[in-house]
Amino acid sequence: MKKAIYPGSFDPVTMGHMDIARRALKIFDELIIAVARSDEKKPMFELEKRVDMLKTCFVDEPKVIVKPFDGLLVDFAKKEGTQVIVRGLRAVSDFEYELQMGYANQYLDKEIETLYLMPSLKYAFVSSSVVRTIIRHGGDIGSIVPTQIASELKCI
Repeated sequence: MKKAIYPGSFDPVTMGHMDIARRALKIFDELIIAVARSDEKKPMFELEKRVDMLKTCFVDEPKVIVKPFDGLLVDFAKKEGTQVIVRGLRAVSDFEYELQMGYANQYLDKEIETLYLMPSLKYAFVSSSVVRTIIRHGGDIGSIVPTQIASELKCI
C-alpha cells in the first residue's frame, strides 16, 4: 500500500489544503494528514480543534487519516511507516521555504522523499493566514474554506 503524509498547521484548513489532499489521493492509497502542534506560530485554533476540523472535512474519505504530531516530521513519518511527504506549492514565494524543509528532512532521513503538488489556480492565493485575516475582519470566507466548517469559523 502506498501512503504519504501531508503535514501542516492547518490553522484553519482551507480549500487549498483540501485540493492538495485530493490530488495526493489520486497517487496514494492512504494519506495521513499530520497536524503540527506549531506553538511557535501562535495558532488561532488549539491543536485538538484543528484535528477535529480536518476530521469533519474528511469524514466521508476512508483513505484519509488525521493525526496530531509534535516533534520532527521524519520521526513521525517513520512511526507511521511512510517515506513520502506531500507539500503544496502555491507560488514562487513558497518554493524556497519548502525546498529548504525538503532538504532538511532528507538530511535527517535519507529515505524521505518530498512530493510537491500545486493547488488549482483558483486556490493559489488561499493560505491559512489569509483566512485568519479575513475572519478577524468579518469578511466572507465561504468559498475558501470547506463548507463543513465555514459556519463554525464565521462565528469566531
